[in-house]
Amino acid sequence: MHNTQALLLTLVKSKNLGKHSLRQIAKFINAEGKPQTVKYHLRQLEKSGLIQLNLDKGVIKAVKKGILDRAKSFFYSLPIVGAANCGPATVFADERVEGYLKVSAKLLPRKKEKLYVLVADGDSMNKAEVRPGVTIEDGDFVVVDSSQKYPKDGDIVVAVVDRMAAIKHYRRDVKNGRIVLEADSTEKYLPIFVSEGDDFTISGKVVEVIKK
Repeated sequence: MHNTQALLLTLVKSKNLGKHSLRQIAKFINAEGKPQTVKYHLRQLEKSGLIQLNLDKGVIKAVKKGILDRAKSFFYSLPIVGAANCGPATVFADERVEGYLKVSAKLLPRKKEKLYVLVADGDSMNKAEVRPGVTIEDGDFVVVDSSQKYPKDGDIVVAVVDRMAAIKHYRRDVKNGRIVLEADSTEKYLPIFVSEGDDFTISGKVVEVIKK
C-alpha cells in the first residue's frame, strides 16, 4: 500500500474526513496544496474496498467486515489478507488486510465471522473442485473458514509450512505418522510431507472460490 494511502486510511478510521475539504485533508498528511493527490489516493482506497467514498455527499468511511445491504441484496465484506501458493509453499501467509471482497451471502456458509480471502497463486490446484465444476485457478479469490482447524481427509486447506502458505488437499498418512499435502493439477507437483515437530499449522478450510 502506498504511504499516502496508509496515512489516509489511518485518518479515516480516527476522523470524520467527510466534514473536511480535500485541501484540509491534504494538510493533515503534510501534503498541503495537493488536493488532487488526496483525491487520487482516496479513489485507490475505494477501489481496494477499504473505504466508502462519496465526495459529493461528504462520505469518507472505513469499510468494516460484515453484512451490507445494497439494493435489497445482502453481501458480506471479507478481508483479503494476501496470497497463498498453489505450487510449492513459497508465499508468506501475510495477515495484513489488503482490501475487502464483497461476496453474496448466499455463496457463504451460515457462520461468516471467521472467513477471510486469499488470492490463489499458481496452478497446482486447478483440478480441485471446491464445489461441482468450480476449481481453484491462478488469481482466483479463495474463501477460507479459519474456524476449521481440524480438517477431514481430502479437505482442501490452507496450510502454513515454515511460515509459508499453501493451498492443498489434506491427507493423513497414519501408517507413516505424517500428514501429506497433495496437489490436484493438470501439471505434476510433488506432495509436501509434514512430520511431528515441523513448523506447521492449518490456517483453515477452503469453503468457496470467487473466480478472478
